[in-house]
Amino acid sequence: MILGISSLQADIALAGWWAAMGSLIEELEQRESAARAQVEELQEQIAKLTERIVSAERRLSRLEIARETIAEILDETGADSAAAEGTGKAGTPSATSRFGDGSPIGVQTVPPWRPGLDLSVLPASYQDLVEVIADAGHPLRAMQVAEAAGLSVDRSKVEGLRSKLK
Repeated sequence: MILGISSLQADIALAGWWAAMGSLIEELEQRESAARAQVEELQEQIAKLTERIVSAERRLSRLEIARETIAEILDETGADSAAAEGTGKAGTPSATSRFGDGSPIGVQTVPPWRPGLDLSVLPASYQDLVEVIADAGHPLRAMQVAEAAGLSVDRSKVEGLRSKLK
């Protein structure tokens, strides 16, 4: 007998303690496993979000570059429009663009309408369309303008012409 308890009682108390400790250890292991699974799941989510951020940043970069390039092109062709009106940006005659007559990549800039604007400031293709409409003497549909100007009457081409006529 130790400290007033029998050996059997001590063994039972010790077995209870071990059982309690065993279940406590198992509980801790289960919680650790759950926490580890949660960490792995969050790391996967972070990886997916990181991929999405990188993709969005690439797209944003391409859009910024496109906007800057278009602004440069329009600045250069804007000088051409001013030259067609007889003055450059500073009120002096300006040199022609390095792209020649009109703007590059098939885009033709048309100056905004204002009173006293001469037909000669329009690109040649637009001048031809204005002449066709003026010669008709009556309102024309886009298809009729295309036919009269000798252009393709394909639907897609007529729709493009319609947007130019606006």
